[in-house]
Amino acid sequence: MTDATEILARYYTAFNAGDTDGMLACVTDDLAHHVNEGQVRHGKAAFAEFNAHMTRCYREELTDMVLFSAAGGARGAAEFTVNGTYLATDPGLPEAKGQTYRLPGGAFFDIRDGLISRVTTYYNLADWLKQVS
Repeated sequence: MTDATEILARYYTAFNAGDTDGMLACVTDDLAHHVNEGQVRHGKAAFAEFNAHMTRCYREELTDMVLFSAAGGARGAAEFTVNGTYLATDPGLPEAKGQTYRLPGGAFFDIRDGLISRVTTYYNLADWLKQVS
């Protein structure tokens, strides 16, 4: 097995480039996507829909990236700072007016056959709400 940080680096490079296809190339067809404050999405198609929604509502760049890999390469993690702009109102959230935000975030991953099979993302929703309200 390879170090999980290799696939995570490709995934986050694609994320920062706004390259959804590049992100999709890093995940398995049966991806389990656990989002902060939301339901688990299953499959690559659901992940693509989520990314399309996020691209419409938010512009984000992740900085201060630190990638971790468990022995054997089957698990990984990332810690980062989210630097974003709230572009379009997300239903159930405050009105978007181009507000900027900066908050810490992290994610945990399962890796299978060199691809991401699970991603679980965490950030502080209360902190985000305070910044955009």
